[in-house]
Amino acid sequence: MTASTVSTVSDAATVSDVSAVSDVPETPVLPADERTHRHTQGGAAHRRSEVDPLAALRTPQDPPWDVYLTGTVFLDVVFTGLDSAPVRGTESWARGMGSSPGGVANMATALARLGLRTSLAAAFGDDHYGDYCWDALAQGEGIDLSPSRTVPGWHSPVTVSMAYEGERTMVSHGHEPPPEEPSPDCPPRARAAVASLTPGVRAPWIAQAAARGTRVFADVGWDDTGAWDLAGLPDLAHCEAFLPNAEEAMRYTGATCPRAAAHALTEHVPLAVVTLGADGAYAVDRRTGESAEVPAIEVEALDPTGAGDVFVAGFVTGTLAGWPLADRLAFAGLTAALSVQEFGGSLSAPGWGEIATWWRKVQSVERQDPAALRRYAFLADLVPDDLPGSWPLRRAVPTIGFRPPTR
Repeated sequence: MTASTVSTVSDAATVSDVSAVSDVPETPVLPADERTHRHTQGGAAHRRSEVDPLAALRTPQDPPWDVYLTGTVFLDVVFTGLDSAPVRGTESWARGMGSSPGGVANMATALARLGLRTSLAAAFGDDHYGDYCWDALAQGEGIDLSPSRTVPGWHSPVTVSMAYEGERTMVSHGHEPPPEEPSPDCPPRARAAVASLTPGVRAPWIAQAAARGTRVFADVGWDDTGAWDLAGLPDLAHCEAFLPNAEEAMRYTGATCPRAAAHALTEHVPLAVVTLGADGAYAVDRRTGESAEVPAIEVEALDPTGAGDVFVAGFVTGTLAGWPLADRLAFAGLTAALSVQEFGGSLSAPGWGEIATWWRKVQSVERQDPAALRRYAFLADLVPDDLPGSWPLRRAVPTIGFRPPTR
């Protein structure tokens, strides 16, 4: 199977698509007293997904949440349709615009749209941006925010992303974060947690979650210290899976090949998954001795923002559902491929409607490689034949907080 065998239906979205209104009506700006009440009450009920990938496994004794995560929520504003990078001393007009919660919200949204009951601990600014992000996550995505809090007087971090010529430029602004971590002293019970490891920093909640039986999946950012020492990731000892990219994996292990790096990482964590960019992903499970490699789906990428988060969300979903390792890699790669064909982070995370539409379309392509279809045949048992959907699904919201019409 080549990387392009399933790409014939990967029609990239046009630049102006992101300026369409959301398929879910925006939440109007609430009066101050209603916002206070909402933030005091915390979370939202889980929004029913088109597919529950864990339906066959659920019991009354289950933890209340499938996945828990914590981090910083940004307000992302995305400008698209720029002919070139902004030029100094000039004014540029974008043909499209979208806004959405970003940062850790990218991962939380990707998990929720795949049908996992998701709980997020984060600090939210005491401003309209914070209200917008809270409403979008709690009401729009059904993410539980009961471990989250609003910080009086704190401004929401903001990122502006400008997309042009297949590239992106990002500008961020934020004030000093709250002195207290948004994560609670003891995280809620969950099947799994997703953690972003920071070199030289220990996050106590990871050990606490693992001690309660939560399966911890971890990624890592670039090591600005240049040490690239696995001993500097003390929380890795509490993780079930580690998902670095190829460059990170090789630097941490000293291996000259990402596949060799994956095997070396299993000396420190049971399951190592190394993303290979355009070449797909490779994974090794130390407990079973199993390894798997799945090539990437070749697509015309418009914006890679959040693709790594979507990949992790897809892999977590398949792992909790008990799928074979190769199926988990294929599903994670598929969801990431769908996401890069849209602009924005959480805006582009696919749901089951898009996955179903892709699966139906790809089977209808003439002269399709049968081996390529077999690689994704597991979708046939997951996606109901009558599941409605469209792909790409427009979720962009160009304006924050429309006020309700006055009479």
